[in-house]
Amino acid sequence: MLPFSTYDVFTETAFAGNPLAIVEAADGLSTAQMQTIAREFNLSETIFVQTPDDPAHTAKVRIFFPTAEIPFAGHPTIGCAIHLATDAHPSGDFETEITLEEVAGLVPVIVVRSGDRVTAEFTAPKLPVPHPGQADPALLARALDLPEAAIGPHTPGIWQGGPAFLYAPLHDLEALARARPIEPYWSEMMDAAHVDSAYLYTAEGPGYRARMFSPTAGIGEDPATGSASALLAGQLLANGVLTEGTNTIPLAQGVEMGRPSRIGLSVDVAENAVTAIRIAGSAVPISSGQIRQA
Repeated sequence: MLPFSTYDVFTETAFAGNPLAIVEAADGLSTAQMQTIAREFNLSETIFVQTPDDPAHTAKVRIFFPTAEIPFAGHPTIGCAIHLATDAHPSGDFETEITLEEVAGLVPVIVVRSGDRVTAEFTAPKLPVPHPGQADPALLARALDLPEAAIGPHTPGIWQGGPAFLYAPLHDLEALARARPIEPYWSEMMDAAHVDSAYLYTAEGPGYRARMFSPTAGIGEDPATGSASALLAGQLLANGVLTEGTNTIPLAQGVEMGRPSRIGLSVDVAENAVTAIRIAGSAVPISSGQIRQA
């Protein structure tokens, strides 16, 4: 039997944000066993904690959708780091650094507890680069069951940095609320973009509200997607939104599905290039127990 915990991530309120399963003592598990356990939890992601390759690091981790392993993801990184840090500091205020060995690379996470509030911020292991594929606005509109006039004002783009996402800008919150994947156009769009996930966003206050659909990966809609939030930096820079220096952008996701999430995005820009990306958020413990080895 293996110990597990579940957390709601990118929220300070239980039963909001994005649920996460954390399975510890996972050194003896094969890839197939991890995939079976991830399917059993059937959450958007499950993270498995192993002994680090380098003892100077906190843990080695592997992250799974219900259908496949992924090299990096934001909400498992935030949730796992908060879990490990609070486990090591069961009481009192603290600030500590957790270093996770992920498939995409080393991910340092600063975790801070002040009173009842615990927050974490990680630095993305990879910067966004353009992903080969087509993001045709007309096809995008059909795939989302929207009029083509709803797409914009930014130009759609495809960005990767570990995972890859199609970025779909929408003109307003009404279009964001109405959007839904429609076949056969959805699969046609995914094939053209060479991805399996689309991140929809529109301006809201000083930041953006977003939705993320990935039905072919077993995720109909994701309440909070840290990796897509990080790679959004490439999309925003390409559309002239970011300025030199540090850009701080609040993001909301999961509102339309009743699991509101709050994600902090910070992007450093120098000489019109992204030089660093940080993602911040909180997490709330929900459950703990033991699970069989598959």
